[in-house]
Amino acid sequence: MKILETQPKLVEQVHKAILAEIAEGKLRPGERIIQEQIAQELGVSRQPVQQALVLLKNQGVLRDAPGRGLLVAPLDPKFVRQMYEIRAVIEGLAFRKAAENFTQSAKALSEQLLTAGREAVRNNSVSDMIAADMAFHNFIYELADNPLISPAMEMQWVNTQRVMGSVLLSADKPRDIWDEHEAMIKLVVAGDAVKAEQAARRHLEQAANFMIERLRDQIDSENVA
Repeated sequence: MKILETQPKLVEQVHKAILAEIAEGKLRPGERIIQEQIAQELGVSRQPVQQALVLLKNQGVLRDAPGRGLLVAPLDPKFVRQMYEIRAVIEGLAFRKAAENFTQSAKALSEQLLTAGREAVRNNSVSDMIAADMAFHNFIYELADNPLISPAMEMQWVNTQRVMGSVLLSADKPRDIWDEHEAMIKLVVAGDAVKAEQAARRHLEQAANFMIERLRDQIDSENVA
């Protein structure tokens, strides 16, 4: 982990850093969280680490360890399915509203985001693939011009990062979502709100099926081992 600079949103930075370690497989499910070690690695006091850990526990990323302390919670396929069901509904709304509000000035940025996503896949960088996917969807939330969408999606993205990281680290050929993203953004550009919403829901349903299948394969392999 990199040493962080002191900033007003230090707890948010610590939260992001710990979540990244989990998403990238550096902190594995079942692994105990050592507060003092994290504080030392990040170059911060224990207080922001403690606050970030409480937040991650409330979000279901961490859970109480036997005795005392916290550990990384395992990924539950049923929970992942429920999470993607919620995402499909909210993302559908976001894409519909984005199509209604789209302006040509946003087209260049959408093309840049698609390019960045494909570049991350070519580089096989898990952190870059997650960041690119989040940037694409945040772009849609902004276009939707509904200030309630992003806050509603915060917890979903916390857990989505975990799922994506786990699957991308283990899959031989990770599912390339960027052709789907391009098709979805074309519907937004065309102003076809109905089809954009349908495509977004279908995209999330297919993503859920793919992710859950890979997670179950991982669980089966661990049980055999």
